Amino acid sequence: MELRQVIGNRRSMRFLLPHRPVEPEKIQRMLEAARIASHWGNVQSLRAVVVFRDSCSDEVREAVTAPIAGFQIKLAPVVIVWYLDTAAVDDQPDRLRELLDAGALGFGENKKEALEKQLIPIFENIVDISKAPGLGEVDCGQGIAQATLMAFEQGLGTCCLGTPHGEVIRQNLKMPETARVLLLQTVGYPAESAEAGGQRPRRPFEELFSMNGYGNAFPRKQEVVEELTRDGMFQTPAPLPWREEELEYLRVALDIKGTGLL
Repeated sequence: MELRQVIGNRRSMRFLLPHRPVEPEKIQRMLEAARIASHWGNVQSLRAVVVFRDSCSDEVREAVTAPIAGFQIKLAPVVIVWYLDTAAVDDQPDRLRELLDAGALGFGENKKEALEKQLIPIFENIVDISKAPGLGEVDCGQGIAQATLMAFEQGLGTCCLGTPHGEVIRQNLKMPETARVLLLQTVGYPAESAEAGGQRPRRPFEELFSMNGYGNAFPRKQEVVEELTRDGMFQTPAPLPWREEELEYLRVALDIKGTGLL
């Protein structure tokens, strides 16, 4: 399957089959995809704790329960707690040396000397800034995105969920103090249709992207839109006519109480 089809067909799957376990090998492939993602300075601050509902302790299972979208976490066979470890920045000099040795950084006969005397001192002077929220989260997001695409390739469904209780989760899962919880990702086999209700609403292209300066809308060619539509990147806009019936079926089948929002 082409990448644009994978991107187009990937939907947040909020309804997963609670009775069908996920093979650890499939989770490993997701983690492998995340590990090789690009990361500034090659520090690789993205980390994860994978919680398998059927084999973890009650304490761990309760530790990842969130007040928002709680039913999704309770039903999911797997919950990946993605976090950023700021301590990774402390090894920045060694990571830069690895890049140099791999031929991915610098050029010329004096590149090693330039690394030691110029670049490494610059990074050592901004250690605290580098640990603050910002670029690290962006690059961690690239790793999570690659893991998500790998999940879809294997027939899995996922949904990324934010949590206001990152510090509580960090403590309950005994993560280091240098850890900053990013999000929870539920993983399992989809209980809902692959369309998941259809293409979710998005802001107009012209409102989001500019060319050569803010306010100059990036020109959107219709022939490109048609090409991507033919290739399956864009699908029928939500809601599909039978979506409400599907949601009611899922509510009953999965025994979801209340509105299903919390």
